[in-house]
Formats: sequence, structure tokens, C-alpha cells
Amino acid sequence: MSTPNILEPNARTLELRARVQRFMDEHIYPNEHAYFEEALERGPSHVPPILEQLKAKARAEGLWNLFLPESEHGAGLTNLEYAPLCEVMGRSHLAPEVFNCSAPDTGNMEVLARYGTDEHKAQWLEPLLRGEIRSAFAMTEPAVASSDATNIESRIRREGDHYVINGRKWFTTGATDPRCKILIFMGKTDPDNPDRHKQQSMVLVPLNTPGVKVVRPLPVFGFVGVPDRAAEVTFTDVRVPVSNMLLGEGRGFEIAQGRLGPGRIHHCMRLIGLAERVLESMCKRADDRVAFGRQLSQQTVTQERIGQSRILIDQARLLTLRAAYMMDTVGNKVAKAEIAMIKVAAPNMACQVIDWAIQLFGGAGVTNDFGLASAYATARLLRIADGPDEVHRNQIAKLEMAKHRH
Repeated sequence: MSTPNILEPNARTLELRARVQRFMDEHIYPNEHAYFEEALERGPSHVPPILEQLKAKARAEGLWNLFLPESEHGAGLTNLEYAPLCEVMGRSHLAPEVFNCSAPDTGNMEVLARYGTDEHKAQWLEPLLRGEIRSAFAMTEPAVASSDATNIESRIRREGDHYVINGRKWFTTGATDPRCKILIFMGKTDPDNPDRHKQQSMVLVPLNTPGVKVVRPLPVFGFVGVPDRAAEVTFTDVRVPVSNMLLGEGRGFEIAQGRLGPGRIHHCMRLIGLAERVLESMCKRADDRVAFGRQLSQQTVTQERIGQSRILIDQARLLTLRAAYMMDTVGNKVAKAEIAMIKVAAPNMACQVIDWAIQLFGGAGVTNDFGLASAYATARLLRIADGPDEVHRNQIAKLEMAKHRH
């Protein structure tokens, strides 16, 4: 079989991308400002009606669960095939959920598809795939440095036919959503295990279980509910059946690593789409504004920043497509350096491009009128989410040094 050209999407991807772009033009862009304003005004416990209306349209058009590989429920696309579609969706905060392709549901659905029992799939995966409910992922904790996932302190203790859960989590995306029905909780079942990567487990916790308390929404740069429904959640003597354990005790870190690989690709491609849209707005604004007798587009500093933005975006895209191809062909474990590289490159690229756009827009850039402030909040958050830059750089360095040791 011939090696695909990562720069040229195949016919299937091109057809799907055209359909997604058409849907964006007809339904997403005309509605996103009203959606964003309503979400900001009403808060993270409110679901703007337009969201469910657009989800129904996307599902009816077959633009649904496109992220899910090798499944009768999704499009069965590879990472490389899905990447260009994810880029288009990333141009709007509204779009990913409309196509049922938004975090944390994508990662949770993949976990349930891979590691869930038939009962888990019937109860939780099927309604998630249909977009009827939402989910959350409870891993990060405020009391420890969560960049090292082995630090987590939450406990999962077995008592007969139940697990008893205690812990405090935050940045639990989705917990404030009234449609959120299930959480995947990561805690320690064996804190004394000498292998620090086998102390943790993941268990399913219905949100309405006694002892689960959504304490507060967490603002991201002052935004609450958009672009992220982050929340702080406490778990006090929460009891769930032993059958809610995923894969088995001590397998939590293993599940987390499998879950985060595709998610990192998705984040990076969405950021590339976001940066592309910001660059377009920069170019239009530069032609529209005159300062000191010349259009901004005629100012050398503007030209340099626009030119450098083009370079940075294309570099990030090439790196991400290469990582996607390697994940498809040699697997996430072999592609770990490439995945780590894009997780550093794409958010830093987006932060820089958006920052230049804000500077070009002047005071307007820091308002909500042009979407740049929320775009920056998204990009800056993703330099921390799913592993901070420092962790990924260290991993890249260790892998690189290992190549040159005898």
C-alpha cells in the first residue's frame, strides 16, 4: 500500500471538509455571536437553545461523531483524515459541540468505547454518542502539582461491593453543564504501590451520586462557561458499585495516557483553525485602519507580523499532520515525541498570533467584540491543559538525548 501524502487530504476527507465548511458558513458563523453573548450573560449552567437546534441539524446531515475512529457510531476516520475537519471546527468556539466532537466528551467516549463494559456502553456511551447527555473528566487537583499525574491525592477505597471515593478536583470541564450526567474520576486505589504509575485507577461516577458537589465554576481569564465550562468539584464518601471500575485497579495512568494522545491532536488542530481565522481578521483589519497617514497594512511591523504568523501556522500544521500520520501508522507510544512537540508548538503559536492580532486591533482587541480575548484565553489555557509545556519539553529532551547515548 502506498504511503499517503500528508499534505493532500484524500477524497473522503475533502468531501467531508467541504460539507463541514458549508455547515459553518450557513449555521455556525451566523449564530456564534448570539451564542457567545448568551453564554456569557446566562452563565455555565445555561444551555443556549441554538446549541441543541444546531446539533440536530448536524446529526441529520451526517456530520456527527467525526472524531471517532473504527466505530459504527462515527465516521471511522484516521487521525490524519480527521485533522483537517478538526481544524475547520476550531475556527469557532460553538462548532465542536455542534458536531459532537468537543472535549471532554470525545476523550470520555473513546475511553468508554475501549475500556467500558457492555453495561457502561449501554448506560453512558450510547447517550453520549447521540449527544443526549454530556460528561466530565475529574483528574486535576488544586492541592498538588497536577503536571505530575502521580501526585493526585484523591482516594478510591473498596468496601465490599462498592468503592468509596474522597477527593477534591478542579478544572473538571463540563461539570456545571445541566446535561452532564457522568464523570470519569481518577484517584488512588493503591497509594503504597512502589510503582507510582500503578497506584491510580479510573472509575465512573454519576454526577447525581450522593456526596458529589459541584462547588463553583472556574473562570478562565474572567470567562465563565465560554470557552471552557471548568469547575471545582468535591467528592465526600461517594459510593459507587465495584462494577463502575474501568479496566481494573491500578490501570488509571495507562487509561489517561491512551486518552490524552488523540485529545492533544484535536486541541492542536482546533488551535490551528482558530489561528487561521485570527490571521484573516488581522489582514482585513490592517486594510481597514489608517494610522499616521498610512493603512496599517502598509506599516512594516504589520507586514512582518502577518508574514511571521503565516510561517508559524504552517509550521504547526505540518508538525501536527506528521504526528497524526505517525499515530495512525506506528501508534501513540512510538509517536510520543511528535505528540509532545505539537502540544508545545501549537498553543505557543496560537498565543503569539492572537497577541499580535490584539495589538493590531488596539483597544478593540481586548473587548469581546472581535473574539480575540476569548481566543487568547483558549490558547493560553492549552499551554497548561493536557500537560504543561515544561513537561512536554522535558520528555522531548530525554528522548532526544537517548538517541545520542552509547
